[in-house]
Amino acid sequence: MRTFFISTVLLIGLSMSVQAQKRPPAPPSKTEMINMKSRELDKRYNTEKRLIMNHPLATKKMKRDQLKALNEKYQSQKRLLKKM
Repeated sequence: MRTFFISTVLLIGLSMSVQAQKRPPAPPSKTEMINMKSRELDKRYNTEKRLIMNHPLATKKMKRDQLKALNEKYQSQKRLLKKM
């Protein structure tokens, strides 16, 4: 009984170490990385735009100025992503 217990513990330990040695996933390619960054940028842009538009205290002029600055920032970051 004792040898059976020892052998099962040893077998479980070895199987765990084999599973731990599996190769990590391959890093994303350059185009996949650019696409991921672009999606993140779009998501961040949309949330910031929504926050600006739904702000209860901002006037129309303030919203327009903030959106203009946000659009300029977004366009420059998009250009940088395309250059990569």
